[in-house]
Amino acid sequence: MAKQGTGLRRLAAIAITALALLACVAPAARAADRVDTYVVKATIATDGTLQVSATLTFAGEAPAELRQVFATSTRTPDRMEYRYALTDVRATTGGKDLAATVTTGARTSTVTVPTGESSDPIELGYTVRGAAIATADDTTTVSWPLLQGLDVPVGTFDAEVAVPGLFTSMDCAAGDAASPGACTFYGGGTHDNPTPVFHHEGVAAGDVVVATVRFPRSAVAVNEQLRELWSLDHAFSAAPLQLALASGLLLLGGLGLWTAHRRIGRDAAGAAAPTLVAAFHPVGPGENEFQVVDHIRPGEIGTVADERVDPIDVTATLLDLAVRGHLRITELPRESEHAVSDWTFARRESADRLAAYEHTLLDAVAPVQGEAVRVSNLSGSVRAVIGQVQAELYDAVVDRGWFARRPDSTRNRWALIGWIGLGAAVVLTVLLAAFTRFGLVGLALVAIALGVVLVAQEMPARTSAGSSVLAGLDVLRGSLLTQPVDTLPTGKGYAQLSSILPYAVVLGGRERWLQAMADSDDDDVADSTDLDWYHAPNGWQLADLPASLANFVTTVQGTLFSR
Repeated sequence: MAKQGTGLRRLAAIAITALALLACVAPAARAADRVDTYVVKATIATDGTLQVSATLTFAGEAPAELRQVFATSTRTPDRMEYRYALTDVRATTGGKDLAATVTTGARTSTVTVPTGESSDPIELGYTVRGAAIATADDTTTVSWPLLQGLDVPVGTFDAEVAVPGLFTSMDCAAGDAASPGACTFYGGGTHDNPTPVFHHEGVAAGDVVVATVRFPRSAVAVNEQLRELWSLDHAFSAAPLQLALASGLLLLGGLGLWTAHRRIGRDAAGAAAPTLVAAFHPVGPGENEFQVVDHIRPGEIGTVADERVDPIDVTATLLDLAVRGHLRITELPRESEHAVSDWTFARRESADRLAAYEHTLLDAVAPVQGEAVRVSNLSGSVRAVIGQVQAELYDAVVDRGWFARRPDSTRNRWALIGWIGLGAAVVLTVLLAAFTRFGLVGLALVAIALGVVLVAQEMPARTSAGSSVLAGLDVLRGSLLTQPVDTLPTGKGYAQLSSILPYAVVLGGRERWLQAMADSDDDDVADSTDLDWYHAPNGWQLADLPASLANFVTTVQGTLFSR
């Protein structure tokens, strides 16, 4: 028996030695790639605050780092968003603080826990506010993913939620966060088991387990943080308050613009009798002579008529300069039937006095020292001075006493106010739309600013003298359209028709007076030089004048203001 005992002891010693050697050569245990159990102890307070404490256990060593992502917002289909506050985050193991870090994003908070690859359980705790939301029938529903966003899978999940009183219902969902299914088990609220408990097997990395408990409002208060997400409907809400403010602003803005135009942009009342700037005066039996008052020029009456220096005003001024002996317009022969017509301007000496704008325009189209300028090249020669011509013509109508201020300056001043206001209104609209529900108010301000820009065009106002002249232009227009063309003084037909023409170009009736000149041609002899102010190629006759001058007027208008 002694020998047998000695043999057994030797065998045991060998086995122990072998096991020790195996232990020395065996690889170290691999760190766990999953959490075996995730056990939650949670408490719902009467103010809706949720306190959570989770215990994570591992089979073997824990991974060097655990990461769990918590959703801090939830969006609803009706563009609302619940916000959650995650605070008091802590992680310990065996009573030792693991110095967890929290990284806050726009819609998540990421908790990172350095484990030190310990095999001891890890305690993770935090507090949630905002999970108690108001629901129907005067109830409060506390819903929170007690497990969410963990970067490793979980074998078994268990939770127990302490409640401040009786609850009316409960639920549990688990699985993919986008479409979770039913939990393995949940229950509670009975006499034997009053505390809600939740259980689920096999949670994949990133999956959720959502616990939901509903209470009477008297048991648990609502602490939801609910806000409306930005949308066009939100930014430009047509709720009664916003609609009333926007409508009120539009009404006040429209009334203000109307008042400003009535007080500032309205013409002064003219004299009882219109002021005639030109008229047909009887000079003999059946004869009427066209006479212009106080050297008032067609460009000036065109400007007072519509408060603008238009291309037609400048074109009529060129014709008037030619008729008065300062220019000769020469139509050039066309190289072929389909070639484009062209003309030249040649300067002539005249004792007739010139206004400042006429002098500037004449120097541009027919320099004192230089060759005749072609209409086809007119844009280049006039472009540099056309602004000056317009400014001096505006000055001329002010000097006449027809406007208190230059119409263009008045328009520009009001337009500048409108554009500045529009810029400010657009910026304000963007800010209101981005941060409030009052974007509609901003749009109302934009509309008012645009109204100022548009009304700016109507703000020039004629003086009493200007209004009287405007009334007189209606009389003159009627005369130009109806005056018999065969009543001009004998022997002065060409001169009278020529002097009438620039005014008819501006006010109307050009065609009938040109036709009257054409009808005066009663022979087949060429008339290329019969008019001292308008020459044409050999073979040209006065019968060609209506077509020639209509083409000239159209071409010059387009050329003068081309860019």
